[in-house]
Amino acid sequence: MKKITAVVIIVFITIAGIYLSRGFISPPEPKNRQSDKIRVVASFYPLYFFAGQIGGDKAEVINVTPFGAEPHAYEPTSMDMAEIENSRILIINGNFEPWIDKIKTNLAGKNIIIITAGEGLFSQKIPDPHVWLSPILAKREAEIILAGFIKSDSANREYYQKNANRLLISLEDLNKKYQQGLEFCQKKNIITSHTAFYYMAEEYGLTQTAIAGLSPDSEPSPKQIAEIADFAKKNTIDYIFFERLISPKLAETIADEIGAKTLLLDPLEGISQSEMSRGENYFTKMETNLTNLKLALQCNT
Repeated sequence: MKKITAVVIIVFITIAGIYLSRGFISPPEPKNRQSDKIRVVASFYPLYFFAGQIGGDKAEVINVTPFGAEPHAYEPTSMDMAEIENSRILIINGNFEPWIDKIKTNLAGKNIIIITAGEGLFSQKIPDPHVWLSPILAKREAEIILAGFIKSDSANREYYQKNANRLLISLEDLNKKYQQGLEFCQKKNIITSHTAFYYMAEEYGLTQTAIAGLSPDSEPSPKQIAEIADFAKKNTIDYIFFERLISPKLAETIADEIGAKTLLLDPLEGISQSEMSRGENYFTKMETNLTNLKLALQCNT
Protein backbone atom coordinates (compact mmCIF):
# COMPACT_ATOMS: atom_id res chain seq x y z
CA MET A 1 0.00 0.00 0.00
CA LYS A 2 2.84 2.37 0.87
CA LYS A 3 4.47 1.63 -2.50
CA ILE A 4 1.23 2.46 -4.35
CA THR A 5 0.86 5.73 -2.41
CA ALA A 6 4.44 6.69 -3.22
CA VAL A 7 3.91 5.97 -6.91
CA VAL A 8 0.72 8.08 -6.95
CA ILE A 9 2.55 10.99 -5.32
CA ILE A 10 5.42 10.76 -7.81
CA VAL A 11 2.98 10.67 -10.76
CA PHE A 12 1.06 13.65 -9.36
CA ILE A 13 4.24 15.69 -8.90
CA THR A 14 5.41 14.81 -12.41
CA ILE A 15 2.10 15.82 -14.03
CA ALA A 16 1.93 19.03 -12.00
CA GLY A 17 5.47 19.88 -13.10
CA ILE A 18 4.57 19.36 -16.74
CA TYR A 19 1.47 21.55 -16.44
CA LEU A 20 3.39 24.28 -14.66
CA SER A 21 6.24 24.25 -17.19
CA ARG A 22 3.78 24.52 -20.08
CA GLY A 23 1.89 27.34 -18.49
CA PHE A 24 -1.31 25.41 -17.67
CA ILE A 25 -0.91 26.40 -14.04
CA SER A 26 -0.06 30.09 -13.73
CA PRO A 27 2.51 31.12 -11.13
CA PRO A 28 1.54 34.00 -8.81
CA GLU A 29 1.45 37.32 -10.66
CA PRO A 30 3.94 39.97 -9.59
CA LYS A 31 2.43 42.81 -7.61
CA ASN A 32 3.99 45.49 -9.81
CA ARG A 33 2.81 44.50 -13.29
CA GLN A 34 2.92 47.03 -16.15
CA SER A 35 -0.89 46.79 -16.31
CA ASP A 36 -1.10 48.09 -12.73
CA LYS A 37 0.54 51.34 -13.80
CA ILE A 38 -1.20 54.22 -15.52
CA ARG A 39 -0.18 54.39 -19.15
CA VAL A 40 1.15 57.81 -20.18
CA VAL A 41 2.24 58.95 -23.65
CA ALA A 42 4.38 62.10 -24.03
CA SER A 43 4.82 63.83 -27.38
CA PHE A 44 8.60 64.35 -27.05
CA TYR A 45 11.56 64.19 -24.69
CA PRO A 46 11.27 66.98 -22.06
CA LEU A 47 7.63 66.08 -21.37
CA TYR A 48 8.58 62.40 -21.25
CA PHE A 49 11.29 63.22 -18.70
CA PHE A 50 9.03 65.37 -16.49
CA ALA A 51 6.25 62.77 -16.62
CA GLY A 52 8.67 59.99 -15.71
CA GLN A 53 9.96 61.95 -12.73
CA ILE A 54 6.42 62.57 -11.46
CA GLY A 55 4.93 59.19 -12.32
CA GLY A 56 7.80 57.14 -10.89
CA ASP A 57 6.94 53.45 -10.57
CA LYS A 58 3.20 54.18 -10.67
CA ALA A 59 3.28 55.09 -14.37
CA GLU A 60 4.46 53.57 -17.62
CA VAL A 61 5.64 56.59 -19.62
CA ILE A 62 6.24 56.34 -23.36
CA ASN A 63 8.01 58.88 -25.58
CA VAL A 64 6.05 58.71 -28.83
CA THR A 65 8.77 60.55 -30.81
CA PRO A 66 11.55 58.03 -31.54
CA PHE A 67 14.76 58.58 -29.58
CA GLY A 68 17.22 60.63 -31.61
CA ALA A 69 14.50 61.92 -33.97
CA GLU A 70 13.69 65.58 -34.65
CA PRO A 71 10.15 66.16 -33.24
CA HIS A 72 9.36 69.12 -35.52
CA ALA A 73 9.01 66.64 -38.40
CA TYR A 74 7.31 63.87 -36.42
CA GLU A 75 3.98 62.36 -37.52
CA PRO A 76 2.34 59.50 -35.56
CA THR A 77 2.49 56.08 -37.19
CA SER A 78 -0.34 53.57 -36.88
CA MET A 79 1.65 51.89 -34.09
CA ASP A 80 2.04 55.25 -32.33
CA MET A 81 -1.71 55.82 -32.62
CA ALA A 82 -2.33 52.47 -30.96
CA GLU A 83 -0.03 53.52 -28.09
CA ILE A 84 -1.87 56.82 -27.72
CA GLU A 85 -5.35 55.28 -27.90
CA ASN A 86 -4.44 52.73 -25.21
CA SER A 87 -3.13 55.38 -22.80
CA ARG A 88 -4.87 57.15 -19.94
CA ILE A 89 -2.89 60.37 -20.37
CA LEU A 90 -1.48 62.09 -23.46
CA ILE A 91 0.94 64.94 -22.71
CA ILE A 92 1.63 67.53 -25.39
CA ASN A 93 3.44 70.85 -25.21
CA GLY A 94 1.09 72.88 -27.38
CA ASN A 95 2.08 75.04 -30.38
CA PHE A 96 4.53 72.27 -31.23
CA GLU A 97 2.50 69.22 -32.32
CA PRO A 98 0.59 70.01 -35.54
CA TRP A 99 -0.53 66.38 -35.67
CA ILE A 100 -2.68 66.66 -32.53
CA ASP A 101 -5.60 68.25 -34.42
CA LYS A 102 -5.55 65.37 -36.90
CA ILE A 103 -6.00 62.69 -34.24
CA LYS A 104 -8.54 64.32 -31.91
CA THR A 105 -11.39 62.61 -33.77
CA ASN A 106 -9.77 59.22 -33.11
CA LEU A 107 -9.46 60.03 -29.41
CA ALA A 108 -13.05 61.21 -28.95
CA GLY A 109 -14.90 59.04 -26.45
CA LYS A 110 -11.79 57.15 -25.33
CA ASN A 111 -11.58 58.79 -21.89
CA ILE A 112 -8.00 59.95 -22.43
CA ILE A 113 -6.84 63.00 -20.49
CA ILE A 114 -4.94 65.36 -22.80
CA ILE A 115 -2.51 67.57 -20.87
CA THR A 116 -1.24 70.67 -22.68
CA ALA A 117 1.82 71.36 -20.55
CA GLY A 118 2.61 74.73 -22.13
CA GLU A 119 -0.90 76.12 -21.86
CA GLY A 120 -0.88 79.75 -20.73
CA LEU A 121 2.93 79.97 -20.85
CA PHE A 122 3.56 81.10 -24.42
CA SER A 123 4.77 84.62 -25.17
CA GLN A 124 2.57 87.04 -27.08
CA LYS A 125 5.70 88.62 -28.60
CA ILE A 126 6.97 85.59 -30.50
CA PRO A 127 5.35 82.21 -31.29
CA ASP A 128 8.09 80.16 -29.64
CA PRO A 129 6.90 76.86 -28.09
CA HIS A 130 10.22 75.99 -26.38
CA VAL A 131 9.12 76.93 -22.87
CA TRP A 132 10.95 73.97 -21.26
CA LEU A 133 14.30 75.73 -21.89
CA SER A 134 13.47 78.20 -19.12
CA PRO A 135 13.72 76.35 -15.79
CA ILE A 136 11.10 78.74 -14.38
CA LEU A 137 8.59 77.84 -17.11
CA ALA A 138 9.62 74.18 -16.90
CA LYS A 139 8.42 74.29 -13.28
CA ARG A 140 5.04 75.50 -14.51
CA GLU A 141 4.91 72.68 -17.04
CA ALA A 142 5.70 70.16 -14.30
CA GLU A 143 2.85 71.53 -12.18
CA ILE A 144 0.42 71.22 -15.08
CA ILE A 145 1.55 67.63 -15.70
CA LEU A 146 1.14 66.86 -11.99
CA ALA A 147 -2.46 68.10 -12.08
CA GLY A 148 -3.17 65.71 -14.95
CA PHE A 149 -1.70 62.75 -13.07
CA ILE A 150 -3.82 63.52 -10.02
CA LYS A 151 -6.95 63.89 -12.16
CA SER A 152 -6.32 60.50 -13.77
CA ASP A 153 -5.18 58.64 -10.64
CA SER A 154 -6.28 60.50 -7.52
CA ALA A 155 -5.62 57.45 -5.32
CA ASN A 156 -1.88 58.11 -5.71
CA ARG A 157 -2.09 61.90 -5.26
CA GLU A 158 0.42 62.04 -2.40
CA TYR A 159 2.93 59.89 -4.28
CA TYR A 160 2.80 62.08 -7.39
CA GLN A 161 2.93 65.27 -5.32
CA LYS A 162 6.03 64.06 -3.46
CA ASN A 163 7.79 63.21 -6.73
CA ALA A 164 6.76 66.52 -8.28
CA ASN A 165 8.12 68.43 -5.28
CA ARG A 166 11.54 66.84 -5.81
CA LEU A 167 11.42 67.76 -9.50
CA LEU A 168 10.40 71.35 -8.72
CA ILE A 169 13.26 71.73 -6.24
CA SER A 170 15.73 70.47 -8.85
CA LEU A 171 14.34 72.88 -11.44
CA GLU A 172 14.67 75.79 -9.02
CA ASP A 173 18.27 74.76 -8.28
CA LEU A 174 18.90 74.75 -12.04
CA ASN A 175 17.38 78.22 -12.32
CA LYS A 176 19.74 79.51 -9.61
CA LYS A 177 22.73 78.03 -11.46
CA TYR A 178 21.68 79.89 -14.61
CA GLN A 179 21.09 83.13 -12.70
CA GLN A 180 24.51 82.99 -11.05
CA GLY A 181 26.34 81.66 -14.10
CA LEU A 182 25.01 84.26 -16.53
CA GLU A 183 24.94 87.29 -14.23
CA PHE A 184 28.39 88.69 -15.03
CA CYS A 185 29.11 88.14 -18.72
CA GLN A 186 31.06 90.36 -21.11
CA LYS A 187 28.69 89.51 -23.96
CA LYS A 188 24.92 89.10 -24.16
CA ASN A 189 24.25 88.13 -27.80
CA ILE A 190 23.86 84.53 -28.94
CA ILE A 191 23.46 83.26 -32.51
CA THR A 192 21.50 79.99 -32.61
CA SER A 193 20.50 77.51 -35.30
CA HIS A 194 16.77 78.20 -34.95
CA THR A 195 14.45 80.31 -32.82
CA ALA A 196 14.32 77.99 -29.82
CA PHE A 197 15.88 80.00 -27.01
CA TYR A 198 13.60 83.02 -26.63
CA TYR A 199 12.41 82.10 -23.11
CA MET A 200 15.87 81.19 -21.88
CA ALA A 201 17.31 84.41 -23.32
CA GLU A 202 14.53 86.57 -21.89
CA GLU A 203 14.82 84.98 -18.44
CA TYR A 204 18.57 85.60 -18.14
CA GLY A 205 19.03 88.88 -20.00
CA LEU A 206 20.39 87.53 -23.29
CA THR A 207 19.53 88.44 -26.89
CA GLN A 208 18.95 85.65 -29.40
CA THR A 209 19.56 85.94 -33.15
CA ALA A 210 18.50 82.82 -35.06
CA ILE A 211 19.84 81.57 -38.39
CA ALA A 212 16.57 79.76 -39.20
CA GLY A 213 13.01 80.37 -38.01
CA LEU A 214 10.88 78.48 -35.50
CA SER A 215 11.41 75.27 -37.46
CA PRO A 216 15.00 74.06 -37.80
CA ASP A 217 14.15 72.99 -41.35
CA SER A 218 13.62 76.62 -42.42
CA GLU A 219 16.19 77.73 -44.98
CA PRO A 220 17.45 81.31 -44.58
CA SER A 221 18.11 83.30 -47.74
CA PRO A 222 21.66 84.31 -48.74
CA LYS A 223 20.73 87.85 -47.72
CA GLN A 224 19.71 86.71 -44.23
CA ILE A 225 22.93 84.73 -43.82
CA ALA A 226 24.96 87.77 -44.87
CA GLU A 227 23.07 89.95 -42.37
CA ILE A 228 23.70 87.47 -39.55
CA ALA A 229 27.40 87.28 -40.43
CA ASP A 230 27.58 91.07 -40.42
CA PHE A 231 25.80 91.19 -37.04
CA ALA A 232 28.27 88.65 -35.64
CA LYS A 233 31.26 90.69 -36.81
CA LYS A 234 29.93 93.95 -35.38
CA ASN A 235 29.23 92.32 -32.02
CA THR A 236 32.52 90.37 -31.92
CA ILE A 237 30.72 87.04 -31.54
CA ASP A 238 33.24 84.22 -31.17
CA TYR A 239 30.87 81.23 -31.21
CA ILE A 240 27.94 80.21 -33.40
CA PHE A 241 25.68 77.69 -31.71
CA PHE A 242 24.52 74.52 -33.44
CA GLU A 243 22.12 71.72 -32.44
CA ARG A 244 22.65 67.99 -32.20
CA LEU A 245 19.55 66.81 -34.09
CA ILE A 246 19.99 68.98 -37.18
CA SER A 247 22.83 69.63 -39.60
CA PRO A 248 25.45 72.10 -38.31
CA LYS A 249 26.21 73.22 -41.88
CA LEU A 250 24.68 76.71 -41.66
CA ALA A 251 26.32 77.40 -38.30
CA GLU A 252 29.65 76.23 -39.70
CA THR A 253 29.24 78.39 -42.82
CA ILE A 254 28.73 81.56 -40.78
CA ALA A 255 31.47 80.63 -38.32
CA ASP A 256 33.95 80.08 -41.17
CA GLU A 257 33.02 83.41 -42.75
CA ILE A 258 33.69 85.44 -39.62
CA GLY A 259 36.51 83.35 -38.17
CA ALA A 260 34.43 82.05 -35.26
CA LYS A 261 33.97 78.58 -33.76
CA THR A 262 30.86 76.43 -33.36
CA LEU A 263 29.51 75.26 -30.04
CA LEU A 264 26.57 73.06 -29.01
CA LEU A 265 23.42 74.65 -27.58
CA ASP A 266 20.84 71.90 -27.28
CA PRO A 267 17.10 72.75 -27.45
CA LEU A 268 16.46 69.37 -25.76
CA GLU A 269 13.80 68.41 -28.27
CA GLY A 270 15.14 64.87 -28.28
CA ILE A 271 17.69 62.51 -26.83
CA SER A 272 19.42 59.46 -28.26
CA GLN A 273 19.52 55.99 -26.74
CA SER A 274 23.31 56.24 -26.41
CA GLU A 275 22.98 59.51 -24.48
CA MET A 276 20.45 57.93 -22.12
CA SER A 277 22.70 54.90 -21.60
CA ARG A 278 25.46 57.33 -20.54
CA GLY A 279 23.15 58.83 -17.93
CA GLU A 280 22.30 61.99 -19.87
CA ASN A 281 18.95 63.61 -19.09
CA TYR A 282 17.19 66.99 -19.06
CA PHE A 283 19.32 68.31 -16.20
CA THR A 284 22.71 67.17 -17.50
CA LYS A 285 21.93 68.63 -20.92
CA MET A 286 20.77 71.94 -19.45
CA GLU A 287 23.98 72.15 -17.42
CA THR A 288 26.04 71.48 -20.56
CA ASN A 289 24.14 74.31 -22.23
CA LEU A 290 25.01 76.59 -19.32
CA THR A 291 28.70 75.65 -19.51
CA ASN A 292 28.76 76.44 -23.24
CA LEU A 293 26.88 79.72 -22.79
CA LYS A 294 29.37 80.84 -20.13
CA LEU A 295 32.25 80.06 -22.48
CA ALA A 296 30.72 81.85 -25.46
CA LEU A 297 29.62 84.91 -23.46
CA GLN A 298 32.84 85.16 -21.42
CA CYS A 299 31.12 84.98 -18.06
CA ASN A 300 33.09 85.54 -14.87
CA THR A 301 31.48 82.85 -12.69
